[in-house]
Amino acid sequence: MAKTRITAVLILLLGIGLGFFVYQSEISNRNLAEDAKATGFAKYPFKLGLDLSGGTHLVYKADVSLVDSVELKNSMEALRDVIERRVNVFGVSEPIVQVQNGGFSNAGEERLIVDLPGVTEVSKAIEMIGQTPMLDFRTENPDFNTEQNVSIGDDGVVKLDTNPQYILTELTGRYLDKAILEFDQNTGEPTVSLQFDEEGSVLFEKITRENIGKSVAIYLDGEAISTPTVNEAISGGQAQISGNFTPVEAKTLVGRLNSGALPVPITLISTQTIGPSLGTQATTAGVKAALIGFMAIALFLIIWYRLPGVIAVFALSMYVVIMLSIFKLVPVTLTAAGIAGFIISIGIAVDANVLIFERIKEELRNGESISDAIHHGFKRAWLSVRDSNISSMITAVMLFWFGTSLIKGFALVFLIGVIVSMISAISITRIFLYSLNIKKKNKLTGFLFGSGFSNASTKAAHAVQK
Repeated sequence: MAKTRITAVLILLLGIGLGFFVYQSEISNRNLAEDAKATGFAKYPFKLGLDLSGGTHLVYKADVSLVDSVELKNSMEALRDVIERRVNVFGVSEPIVQVQNGGFSNAGEERLIVDLPGVTEVSKAIEMIGQTPMLDFRTENPDFNTEQNVSIGDDGVVKLDTNPQYILTELTGRYLDKAILEFDQNTGEPTVSLQFDEEGSVLFEKITRENIGKSVAIYLDGEAISTPTVNEAISGGQAQISGNFTPVEAKTLVGRLNSGALPVPITLISTQTIGPSLGTQATTAGVKAALIGFMAIALFLIIWYRLPGVIAVFALSMYVVIMLSIFKLVPVTLTAAGIAGFIISIGIAVDANVLIFERIKEELRNGESISDAIHHGFKRAWLSVRDSNISSMITAVMLFWFGTSLIKGFALVFLIGVIVSMISAISITRIFLYSLNIKKKNKLTGFLFGSGFSNASTKAAHAVQK
């Protein structure tokens, strides 16, 4: 019994410590100056998603008309990874970049959705994406004709019809492994050396072998920046760009290429700004709903189950501070859907306590002592609690696996909540009930445990009379 009570005291201290951490970290973060560096508790704020903190929602159209259908999925995934790396460089908190596949009116069109929490300046958001270069290699067009056919359209605009001097190849920035800034030993001019990955090295060697004596153009963002002549096949996947750069321009180009060159060209087609005020309203409404729900549940538990209900409310409070601590320490990005998942998980935690307490009351009605009823109640309710929680976990995993980013936020918080609630309902509640070591049957315990104990006393008295 002494060991159980010591464990209960340690759990109590842990709950107080976590509650202090959550409170103090939030107060410290709110009092932090806008440009000040976060230290101490202030380093652990809640990570809020786009719908709560405000930010920018961008929709890009990816031109995949020249991409083979077999490589379409890989190209879009590479594009998503590149954009995500790029915005991460700028310190954007938890950007969400996702591909919206097919189903559009125009053939050869895919879309990319970019959510940037905390970035409410559209121009700044567009600049982050736009600075990512589109790198590709092109070879001489054998059908190139310098003669241009001039024609005048119905709108009076003069049109020049000609074949392009260079045609696209399969080698793009998608296959780039890294870029390095170097300086020419003779002239001192900055150059950018490129190193391709294994697949890119094979493509580069093939292109140079097939174009010996010809020029291969290196295009950056649709403009030819270098057109070197190939003297021999180049193996090893190394190329060099020398475009009369200044050292600053070359350094910037290296940084952009290393953060990722776009595998396919993109065009911005839609922007949406979510203001911080809307996010604040959503956060306030979510917190208010959680508090009211918690108070209503606590009132029900105390009125219906009395002493076990009080202990369940304490266990539920422990559950809440543990969840809030996880949100801050992991950290978990909270969205409106995530807050909804948190509130629902509170109900799941109560559900486990209800199953256990009803089982305890049933044992009391069967004439068992309070200590035995508590022991058997937890033991016999465990299977039901386990099965219900496992089914909830399976649902959460499926939602996270197949859902969109909005659904994933809900599923992740819900999954964490179910796991923590099962621990708090089974372990914390049981330890505190055991630590009370209630054995005697009297009016006080009859009041504390409600009608279940009274029925047990009556049944025992009838048995003695017989």
